[in-house]
Amino acid sequence: MTDMHNGAQLDFDGEMSYGDYLGLDTLLDAQHPLSPDHNEMLFIIQHQTSELWMKLMLHELYAARAHIAQDDLSPAFKMMARVARIMAQLVHSWDVLATLTPSEYSAIRPYLKQSSGFQSHQYRLIEFALGNKSTVMMRPHRHKTAIHAELEHELHTPSLYDEAVCALARHGFEIAPDVLERDWSQPRPYSADVEAAWLAVYQQPNEQWELYELAEKLVDLEDSFRQWRFRHLTTVERIIGFKRGTGGTSGAGYLKGVMDIQLFPELWRVRTSL
Repeated sequence: MTDMHNGAQLDFDGEMSYGDYLGLDTLLDAQHPLSPDHNEMLFIIQHQTSELWMKLMLHELYAARAHIAQDDLSPAFKMMARVARIMAQLVHSWDVLATLTPSEYSAIRPYLKQSSGFQSHQYRLIEFALGNKSTVMMRPHRHKTAIHAELEHELHTPSLYDEAVCALARHGFEIAPDVLERDWSQPRPYSADVEAAWLAVYQQPNEQWELYELAEKLVDLEDSFRQWRFRHLTTVERIIGFKRGTGGTSGAGYLKGVMDIQLFPELWRVRTSL
């Protein structure tokens, strides 16, 4: 008799299966539409999967930052590249949500009440880890003690870019002390010293290869982050136009404003100096 199952194990009584390993019973039971509309399942799964990807992003960003702080740059490059690819994945995921028409979203929107992606604490942690610090953005999480404490910790921790700037100093580049020792909870201001250091790195790539590669990985990361934000903006405009967001923001207007934020300004300015 022909083996129709190619030797695959078929009995999992007492054994760990694929579903057990991935916790699929919990994961697939986490979708609870509140409206009678067919399209709400898309809306829920879109945002739930985004949160899973963001969890992986934080896992990679924290590890990359730790490696940079130890001048162990090679592993950090792989982690940063992975984050950039995750962001690219999320850019394409907006294509699926964009199949939701304005009339379909209007049927769902009243059931969302005040809930909004603006309140994603993982997205806020990613921004903090990349250097876009803001105490105001912690307020929506004051009612969640553990989450607020996690945000508070990240607020006061050097960002990925802060650690990259410290690495420049450890490699002999002159960086002002107030750039290296400052209040990490504040957005990092532009520094002429940092731009000069990156300029020297770009002018001598063979002599400063690891720092040169670090610079390019940082630029890749911010480039991907900008594309992710831009696709979010265009999807919002396509579905709700210029209505206010469910969380109270100006919606597309708010998203346009954050598009102007530069995470690593010296790395963008240095291109003009080369």
